[in-house]
Amino acid sequence: MSTSETAPDPLDSSNESAPTPVAQDPQAPESRSDKDVPLKSWLGMGASTRIRRWQAQLQKIAQWEPELIEESNEAIRKRSLALRYRAKSGESLASLMPEAYALVREAGRRTLGMRHYQVQMIGGIALHEGCISEMQTGEGKTLTATLPLYLHSLLGKGSHLATVNDYLAKRDAEWMTPLFRTLGVSVGIVQTESDQGQRREAYGSDITYGTAKEFGFDFLRDRLLLRAQNRLQSDFLGDGESNFNDGGGDKPVMRGVHFCLVDEADSILIDEARTPLIIGSIEDQVREQIVQAYQWAARHAPEFVEDEHYEINPDSKQYELTGRGRQAVRSLPRPDLIRTVGLVDLYEFMERGIKVHQEFFLDRHYVVRDDEIVIVDEFTGRLAEGRKWRDGIHQAIEAKEGMEISVPTGQAARITIQDLFLRYKYLAGMTGTAATSAPELKKIYRTPVVRVPTNRPPQRIPLKDLVFGDMESKFVAIVDEVVEMNRLGRPVLIGTRSIDKSELLSQMLEDKGIKHEVLNANKVAEEAAIVEQAGKRGRVTVATNMAGRGTDIKVPKDVEAEGGIHVICTELHDSARVDRQLIGRCGRQGDQGSYRQYLSLDDDILKNGYGPVKAARWKQLGAASSGSFQSYAPMFRKAQQRVEKKHFRDRMVLLHHERERKKMQREIGQDPYLDTPD
Repeated sequence: MSTSETAPDPLDSSNESAPTPVAQDPQAPESRSDKDVPLKSWLGMGASTRIRRWQAQLQKIAQWEPELIEESNEAIRKRSLALRYRAKSGESLASLMPEAYALVREAGRRTLGMRHYQVQMIGGIALHEGCISEMQTGEGKTLTATLPLYLHSLLGKGSHLATVNDYLAKRDAEWMTPLFRTLGVSVGIVQTESDQGQRREAYGSDITYGTAKEFGFDFLRDRLLLRAQNRLQSDFLGDGESNFNDGGGDKPVMRGVHFCLVDEADSILIDEARTPLIIGSIEDQVREQIVQAYQWAARHAPEFVEDEHYEINPDSKQYELTGRGRQAVRSLPRPDLIRTVGLVDLYEFMERGIKVHQEFFLDRHYVVRDDEIVIVDEFTGRLAEGRKWRDGIHQAIEAKEGMEISVPTGQAARITIQDLFLRYKYLAGMTGTAATSAPELKKIYRTPVVRVPTNRPPQRIPLKDLVFGDMESKFVAIVDEVVEMNRLGRPVLIGTRSIDKSELLSQMLEDKGIKHEVLNANKVAEEAAIVEQAGKRGRVTVATNMAGRGTDIKVPKDVEAEGGIHVICTELHDSARVDRQLIGRCGRQGDQGSYRQYLSLDDDILKNGYGPVKAARWKQLGAASSGSFQSYAPMFRKAQQRVEKKHFRDRMVLLHHERERKKMQREIGQDPYLDTPD
């Protein structure tokens, strides 16, 4: 095993290596004898000016604690009701925050055995002020979220928490419900399978947990309902009020968009920013003709050759038939039903067919589940239930896999994830990795990023990056390192970019006799259980990207003493934040840990960053030579930076076009969410 690098830990939150405050693990009951270390001892000189300004707030919160500890549960609830009355009477939330946060801390101590750390209180203050709190893995974001959620619930306008999937929304809500119940606060959960009555009840609660996708679709459905009832008088759905629930007939389920706390904010606000949420309209006239056109294109797409029959735009990734390609399309035999389809449309069907044949692969970009194509989210490794690719790509993939084709239905309503959260009056977020995207988050959402200090100094060790000629030799070296770590009894977590690579690595480990677990989009139900056990002695876990994100890994003391979890990154992702999330799975809460980045000259990041021509040249070099490739290590990070800049430009272009489109539609009296053309 190579010696560690001198480079700083990419997850180190600004040199917070000062003495550790005495506090308990967020999973374990807290001892009443523990006291907070004075703030100056852990804030240190590296803390931001903003955090140092919040010291006074922390002192005010602490002053309430001795009094609250002596009170009964009934007295605590009465205090909470009094705060609600004062908030609705016009007192500012900022003036109520010290007492409110002290109440939440005391409720957590009583009901969950978890007293908020000082750093969690700092995170809560940042969230109240509309910031993105960057808190490392294992620092207790779920408990931190209770602070601003409770404070904003006092106004009676609804307080939302948006997370990445139904499982995390349900888990976090049920976990924190006893705390909120002690304060007299109701909690609702919106799930994909929830009916209208359940959704209305959930949104009627003081605090609502759900996913960004469900919040967006409910917003659109309510807007369609209000238009049908000629009640859509305000551009803002209810403007934070509940007046649309008055009257008879069908009623909207939401009561407004007041405050939203976004969990895994980088994933939702940046990676999924361009994702459109679409409610389809019914358009069936030529369904069978369209189905046959997709099937015909899928059948003949493998016959077309790049540069001879089609070309690929290196910037837009669009496929376009050449003159010979169009001639080939015209000469292909066609079923009777599609003989009347225009040639221009046939060219487009074939271009889609070729694109999915060349770029979209089973168990990497999608899986087949219950006779449906389910997208694998490229940023999280999780299944993106309910989402579909646009512009006919999803239907072309269905045709490729020989499945029933879901004909596009047009658009009745549409909103992007980005636009959805810009509608909230107050917005905040939490994540383990946001600092690198701070300019974008502040520019688009007006949410500054605050790096919250860790509760204990991070101790994870970065090992030297290793570069190989091809994936095969890289995977052989990875397996050798796993064997060595396994011999020492240290648990290993291996991150891959795709399902097929995780399965390949699994087979290689199997051949070496290494017992292991594979965690990818094919094992959603077992995800949390597998991740929770990943820190046990000798455990080996192979995961795609950030599968298991949001679930805590517990490391026994004997394993921590041996060096803790060792994380292996098999290749760079398009976003450095995803790599940092994987690294953050080790060394949580000041535990021991280490990580290493493996690279090879046929990695996708080189093609994405430098283009197919240069990438092919490096791939040939790697296949032809068996020498050392360590000198190529810096170009991988540069390629990643290029890809990140391109994605950033794409999101800026999207934001500009969305704003211009909405402005134009409002000027001509159209609704920008219901009158959007396909």
